[in-house]
Amino acid sequence: MAAKASFGEPVELTVGDRVVRVSNPERVYFPERGETKLDLVRYYLSVGDGIVNALRERPCMLHRFPDGVSGEKVHQKRLPRGAPDWVQTVRLYFPRFGRTADELCVTELAAVAWAVQMSTVEFHPWNSRRADPEKPDEWRIDLDPGPECDWATVRRVAHVTREVLDELGAVGWPKTSGGHGMHVYVRIRPEHGFPDVRRAALAFAREVERRAPQDVTTTWWRKDRDPRKLFVDYNQNTRDHTIAAAYSVRGNPLGTVSTPIAWPEVDHVVPDDFTIATVPARYAEIGDLHAGIDQAVFDIAPLLEWADRDERQGADDPGQPDD
Repeated sequence: MAAKASFGEPVELTVGDRVVRVSNPERVYFPERGETKLDLVRYYLSVGDGIVNALRERPCMLHRFPDGVSGEKVHQKRLPRGAPDWVQTVRLYFPRFGRTADELCVTELAAVAWAVQMSTVEFHPWNSRRADPEKPDEWRIDLDPGPECDWATVRRVAHVTREVLDELGAVGWPKTSGGHGMHVYVRIRPEHGFPDVRRAALAFAREVERRAPQDVTTTWWRKDRDPRKLFVDYNQNTRDHTIAAAYSVRGNPLGTVSTPIAWPEVDHVVPDDFTIATVPARYAEIGDLHAGIDQAVFDIAPLLEWADRDERQGADDPGQPDD
């Protein structure tokens, strides 16, 4: 039997009060520039407060790439085996399968570093927290461009999104997706279950579509969408649907990062500006642009009134993942 390839001697890093051992630190994870597993760990340490703020107390699915991003991707709900006893979890029940899973629940930066040691590249947290996983405290607006939809359209729809949020009195916290789109998060009171938060998100998406019909669709089924339009994905607020966290690296050769931006930056940035090579210096200069999100809490009651209105007027539910 051939011996396993070695990618450098293990490195021990002190992260807060913990020591995290990184094996195979020289394995190349991102072929575009050659960043390694150790470079990835150091990236996450460089944005430590930001990534912990994005993940804190949330159930978190991991996207793992044991051989780097050019290899197989593993979607991991359950905490990988061999976790130290200080790594915390939250137990979730999945009724569709009749099973439970203990998912990673980040409470400190060392847990992020340990997850990267276990080959995690992307962190995908729930929009609820461990104290009550069935009551989201984060409404997620996913501006998802179709295959023929350009970045200029994403920018236009982002401005419409902000316009509607401003009228509602809600504070939106934008970030690049790390792919071709943009996300806007709104902190909400954890008083409603996933179905109501989704209804609120759908009502909002419909309003954005009314204001920008030439650019926006709320059609759920991909085969029925105009590929030139942007889909406002309300279904990202469905239970157990997750998107990459703020400061999460994405599993592509360039190592792009889902990066918080300020609203005035919308017309100036492009997604590929933000990578594991560029975000650390930006973070060191301006800090976490989402740091104040927990102080700007919105009550979704007006959106539920919009949802009631739409339903009275005969609007059909355009579909959701389990349809």
